[in-house]
Amino acid sequence: MALKDILSSRLGFGAAPLGNMFRDIPESEAQATVNAAWNDGIRFFDNAPFYGAGLAEIRMGEALAGRPRDEYVIATKVGRLILDEVEDVSARDLGEKGEVFKHGLPNKIVNDYSAEATLRSIEDSLKRLKTDHIDIVWVHDVAQDFYGDEWLGVFETARKGAFKVLDGLRDQGVIKGWGLGVNRVEPIELLLGLEGPRPDGFLLAGRYTLLDHGKALQRVMPMVAERGLGIVVGGPYSSGALVGGPNFEYVPATPAILDKVAKIKALADRHGISMKAAGLQFALAHPAVAAVIPGASRPGRITEDRAALNEVVPADFWRDLRAAGLVDPAAPLPILG
Repeated sequence: MALKDILSSRLGFGAAPLGNMFRDIPESEAQATVNAAWNDGIRFFDNAPFYGAGLAEIRMGEALAGRPRDEYVIATKVGRLILDEVEDVSARDLGEKGEVFKHGLPNKIVNDYSAEATLRSIEDSLKRLKTDHIDIVWVHDVAQDFYGDEWLGVFETARKGAFKVLDGLRDQGVIKGWGLGVNRVEPIELLLGLEGPRPDGFLLAGRYTLLDHGKALQRVMPMVAERGLGIVVGGPYSSGALVGGPNFEYVPATPAILDKVAKIKALADRHGISMKAAGLQFALAHPAVAAVIPGASRPGRITEDRAALNEVVPADFWRDLRAAGLVDPAAPLPILG
């Protein structure tokens, strides 16, 4: 099933912040944020065991308990098992995301993309999420940012294990779709080049944003569009850098990134639009994009995201952006007429 047929709306909820991403979020605030998303009409919730070592799934399960299950779509991920035993959180090797979930649960995280671990991961997620089924399953982080030079070996393990299991579960109707949930384009290119697995779409975080989209436009976006699949854009604000935050790709933004943000912001101010509107509407303008999932850790962020989606952005803003060389010439822009 095509991703766009599974998802009922173009704005989803990225649950990473519920895992205490970057800060220790009070339980009441986490619950209020999910409730705000529901009350706003959001019905697509994206999660992962990795987010706070199970904490994000537990919190979302609590918040969605009692909601009509056929009214919303849950995506989660496989590739990491969360054990009952605890570990020293500061000693974890989490690739480029080392400090991101230091406030999460101390449960031990084990990387495992085998067939057995994939099935166990789904079972564990079902319990944490308090649900009887998961709609979309992403294979999490089979890429360079986590595994460095070893990533192709990890990908191969997933090809023999997770990919085959998820193909089977989808064909049996247990799940509606599967794909990769990654921060790099290369694993998606590699998977789309294989004869065997038949993914339904992908979650691509940080690679199709106003600040970073050139590489995705070269092959991934056209390949996905040609096959009638879909991309869910994660991290549309580039870890917050686009909207004035200090981080890009989970680490402090470089002077070059901050300079690009300042130039886009000057244009946005001149046209009287928000940076969130520019970011969300840019991502959604590509025909391969099925949805965007900004992360939210406070209820007010949901309101801002919805307003940004509905904001009227003048066509001249997009023309000026292109004229200034701030977007790739190949990037589709939401200019009407």
